[in-house]
Amino acid sequence: MIKDMFNKKRKYATISKQEEHEDVPEGLMVKCPSCRKIYYRKEIEKNLLTCPNCDHHHQMSAPERINYLLDDGSFQEWDEDMVSENPLEFPDYLQKLEKDQKKTGINEGVVTGQGTINGYPTAVAVMDARFRMGSMGSVVGEKIARAIEKANELNIPLILFTASGGARMQEGVLSLMQMTKTSVALERFDRAGGLFISFMTNPTTGGVSASFASLGDYNFAEPQALIGFAGRRIIEQTIREKLPDDFQTAEFLFKHGQLDRVVPRHEMKDTLSTILEIHHVGGGQ
Repeated sequence: MIKDMFNKKRKYATISKQEEHEDVPEGLMVKCPSCRKIYYRKEIEKNLLTCPNCDHHHQMSAPERINYLLDDGSFQEWDEDMVSENPLEFPDYLQKLEKDQKKTGINEGVVTGQGTINGYPTAVAVMDARFRMGSMGSVVGEKIARAIEKANELNIPLILFTASGGARMQEGVLSLMQMTKTSVALERFDRAGGLFISFMTNPTTGGVSASFASLGDYNFAEPQALIGFAGRRIIEQTIREKLPDDFQTAEFLFKHGQLDRVVPRHEMKDTLSTILEIHHVGGGQ
């Protein structure tokens, strides 16, 4: 009897088939795209937006990730008011930006700032796939470059979470220029002895994966995250070979030496805190 007390597994509230077909308030339930089980949203949120059944990592917004990662009340946002313009006069671009701003509550596809993790100070930049699929336009590139420079100025590490479809087509070559801008900023940061931790989430693709996302002193990723430059179909058509089923997943990249570790979300904060401690970052609890 005593043994059974310690072997009990935590139970999560799932939705029955009957309840699934009944009218329920929008947003109350979440269906896991991997195992297809349905849960109450609050249960998924308590579990760091991971599926209790199969551990699928659901998409996490920038504000949610910052809230989970940083110590309560420690976050100070940078460049919050920066917004994109329409330099190429791309049709309906400004309207689409405004729609995403209203939908997400943020002004662009990345949120930057500083805070503490278990007392250790750090700069953070968190991309948000809800905003133009996290695509990198001029403002996204500028905010990330400024975050790197600010981390250098404050002599604190930088942790950057990527979630992006790549360059932003509505800004053409101006978007592609951000690859160079961010990479050069990281080179200066590295020469000054700065610590850069890149944490790739699903998806990290295109110009983002080919620039700052792959330049970390530590390169981590969440389980099953899609990471790569070109799409599977294009690569298969080019090389005329069938690619492995797990190609461009975090696990595939780790196996082939392109990642230092695949870190589940529940281990994210402790892992980053340990690294900050190893590098003797000021603070700590």
